[in-house]
Amino acid sequence: MRNVIDKLKEILMIWIKRVAYQRRLPLNQIKAASATLLLYGLYGLGVYNVESDIDVLCVAPCFASMTEDFFIVLYNMLAGRPEVSVIHCVKDAKVPLLQFTFEGILIDLAFAKLPVTVVPENVDISNPSSIEDIDETSWKSLSGVWVKNSILQLVPDVKIFREQLCCVKSWAKRRGVYGDNPSASLVDLVSIFFKTFAFWPWPEPVVLQEGATLPPLPPGTRTLMPIQLPSSPNEYCRSNMTTSTFNKIRAEFRRGYRQTQDALKPQFEWRNLFESFPYSKSCLRFVKVCLSTYNKDELGMWVHWVKSRIRCLLLKLEELQALCDPNPTEYIDLSIPVPNVVFYWGLVPGRGNNLNPNAAREEFMKNLSIGYQGNLGRMTLTIIQASQLPNILQLADAHIKAYLRLTNLKQMIPVYSKHSPSYVVGYLATDGNHAIGWMD
Repeated sequence: MRNVIDKLKEILMIWIKRVAYQRRLPLNQIKAASATLLLYGLYGLGVYNVESDIDVLCVAPCFASMTEDFFIVLYNMLAGRPEVSVIHCVKDAKVPLLQFTFEGILIDLAFAKLPVTVVPENVDISNPSSIEDIDETSWKSLSGVWVKNSILQLVPDVKIFREQLCCVKSWAKRRGVYGDNPSASLVDLVSIFFKTFAFWPWPEPVVLQEGATLPPLPPGTRTLMPIQLPSSPNEYCRSNMTTSTFNKIRAEFRRGYRQTQDALKPQFEWRNLFESFPYSKSCLRFVKVCLSTYNKDELGMWVHWVKSRIRCLLLKLEELQALCDPNPTEYIDLSIPVPNVVFYWGLVPGRGNNLNPNAAREEFMKNLSIGYQGNLGRMTLTIIQASQLPNILQLADAHIKAYLRLTNLKQMIPVYSKHSPSYVVGYLATDGNHAIGWMD
C-alpha cells in the first residue's frame, strides 16, 4: 500500500504544477509549486490489511480550486491512468471527495487548500498560521487528519491501541455494525471496551478528555450516540445514527460483553465473538432494496449516492413503525438482467406488519433526485419472507464448514461483481489449488 501512496504523491506533484501553469503563474512559482497527501482514517492510524481502503487528503496551495482543478483536472488525470478504475466524483458529501480504485485498492481522496503557494510534504496543520482563514470545506476535510493525530497523541500505547482497534473492526464487520488502562493487555482492553459501551447511559456523551464541556445540542438535532471529538474538545461526532441502527449496535455491544466476560479463562474461544451475524435466522421478514442502472458504468455512482442518504430511508421506515436490522453487505440479484446491487434488511418482529413500502420508496426517491449529477438509477423496495432470501444469506457459517468437510474442500473464495470490486456475487469453493464449484 505504501507504493500506492508514493505513486499518488507523484501524480499530485504533476497535477499541481500543471495547475500552476494553467493559472499562468511566474516560472519560478511553477517550479516551486507543490502539494502533499495526508493520511487519516483507519489506514492513517496504522490499522489495515490487504482488503482495507485508504482515506487520504490532498492538501493544495491557495491557487488550486476544488471545483475546476480537483474535480475536473485531477479527475481527468486519474481517469486516464491505467492503474485507476471505477472513479467517481462525490461532490455533495459532507466531505467532498474523489473515490476510485488504484491498483485494486479503494481510495477516498478529499481536498483542502491552505493560504500558501507551496505546501511542503511535512506540512504542520496543527500550526495556527497554516490554517488561518481556510474555507469551511477545507476545515471539514482537515478534521479527519486532526482526529487521527489527536488519537495517536492521546493513547498511552499505540501498538496495543492498534491491535485493539483491529480486533474491534473485525468484530464490527462480522456482526454487521460497522478508561485509564496504560498497561492493560489486548484481552483486557477488548473486555473493557465491551463492558464500557454495553452499559453506557446513552445519550450521555462519551467524553475523551477530562474537564471538557460539551455544548448543548442545537434545536432539532437527533443524537443517539454522541462521542467527543479528540481534536475538538467542545464538539462531538454527529453520526448518521437512527433508532434502528442504535438498537442494533447497542445489542451487539451487550452480546460482546457477554462473550468476553470469561476472556481470561482457558475455555474461552475468540471465534464465538467473531461469529458472523445470522441475518437469515434473525427475522421472518426482510426489506429488499434493489438499486440498478441500465449502464454498468453508472452503477457505482448510483449506489454510492443512495448509500450516502440511506439514513433518510431508515428514518422514513421508522416513521411508518418499521424498525430494521440493516445488513450492510451488498449482494447481486442474478435474476435481474441489468447491473444491480441489493440490500436485505431484517424487519424487527412485531414492527412494520402493515408497512406500505411504496410510500417509503416514493418519498426517498424525491430525496435522491435533489442534487444528483448523473442519470437517476432505479430503486425498488419490497417486503420478502426469510425463505425468499438468496442461498448465500441462508447458509450459516456452520453450514459452510460442514459443506467443506463433506466435499474435502479447503476454502471458500468470495467472487466479486465486475461492476464494483466490493460487491460479493457468490463464493467459489476450492481444494487449495483449483476451483471446484460455485455457491451463491
